[in-house]
Amino acid sequence: MRKVRKVRIGVHTSIAGGYSKALERAKKLGINTIQIFSSSPRNWNINLPSLDYKDFKNRAKELDIQPIYFHASYLINLADKGRTGALSKRVLINELNLASKLGIRGSVVHLGSFKKMKDSVSYARLLSNIEEILDNIPPDVVFIIENSAVNKIGRDLNEIYQIIKDLKDKRLKVCLDTCHLFAAGYPIHKKEELDNLLAKFDKEISLDRLELIHMNDSKDEFGSLRDRHENIGEGKLGLDTFRTIINHPLLKDLPFILETPGFAHSGPDLNNVDILKRLVLTKSSH
Repeated sequence: MRKVRKVRIGVHTSIAGGYSKALERAKKLGINTIQIFSSSPRNWNINLPSLDYKDFKNRAKELDIQPIYFHASYLINLADKGRTGALSKRVLINELNLASKLGIRGSVVHLGSFKKMKDSVSYARLLSNIEEILDNIPPDVVFIIENSAVNKIGRDLNEIYQIIKDLKDKRLKVCLDTCHLFAAGYPIHKKEELDNLLAKFDKEISLDRLELIHMNDSKDEFGSLRDRHENIGEGKLGLDTFRTIINHPLLKDLPFILETPGFAHSGPDLNNVDILKRLVLTKSSH
């Protein structure tokens, strides 16, 4: 008997009107995993909303929307020694404690930058700040480091590997963004190179650390160091790359989250979701 392989495909979803509204939007799109902001990503919201945690968890379970992720504020910089660094820690501690109450898996985080230069002092500060967050959050949530496309922490995957090795905490996970990888000079549009990247990832920190994939095409050329997302199949990565990724034996069971501009330029939409769904290969089982 043939059956369609169950794939977790989702989008970054608006929380306008409340977190539960995001679940209803997901239902309308026919998706089964989502990413949301806990609050506006462009200001420091220390006090996050109070809501019916049980109702949210029950509705997510009823709609089979899981896992659910927060995406942390764009203002976060965990290498900063001043006010920004302190606020970054406070916001993430609050967000990850809220995640635990809501049954949300964890937060996807851009770590920030070393600004002028990376040295032993700024690197030690980064590790200390992440460690402080981990010490103040429940054991059932994860801190997910996202790779970068520009000159920030995590453009070089070796940097992410080293952070995880140095901190040695099982709650540290990784989100790989396809646009960011391509823009940073990782030739994932070539199957052999993608395989090599995954083999090194597994060797350095284990593929068990890979939590999800952000599926975004790139407006710009390979190695551009520009973070501009494009709709699936409309950019420089192309449909074949996404077909390979979503069916890759080492990746196919991960959640795939879209952060595309949308064909109406209003964010990830049904067209992008349907394009990804059509790339999924079926398999036979008895």
